[in-house]
Amino acid sequence: MLASLLLSGLLALNPFRATPPVPFVAPVVATFGSIDPCQIYGSVYLETDPVRRSYCFATIYLEPEEAFADLLVYKEDNKLFADKNGFWYQTPTRDFADYVLFVSDRRALADFSITYTKSRSFAGCRKQ
Repeated sequence: MLASLLLSGLLALNPFRATPPVPFVAPVVATFGSIDPCQIYGSVYLETDPVRRSYCFATIYLEPEEAFADLLVYKEDNKLFADKNGFWYQTPTRDFADYVLFVSDRRALADFSITYTKSRSFAGCRKQ
């Protein structure tokens, strides 16, 4: 019985076979750095609890001045109309949101800054 166990182990490892060729795998390019605010639209939940910060997609800062904000946001009343960058429908719960964003009170800790606009035509990314 011991001999059959050793023989099956040797056949499973098969040291006499050539090493199998490794298939070509393209290297994964990981993007590190800031998040593009122009890609965020749809239903958004704004998280203010610092304990849940690690569960959020990005950190934002509510800019009081429109001139310094990275993104001008228009609050939509209907989720179906929030289909372009800068148009956000704010959900009351985080479970129904496409993006969960943490609102920071420090600009240095935020990935980008936003401000709200009252006009639909001004919503979107600012030209850098």
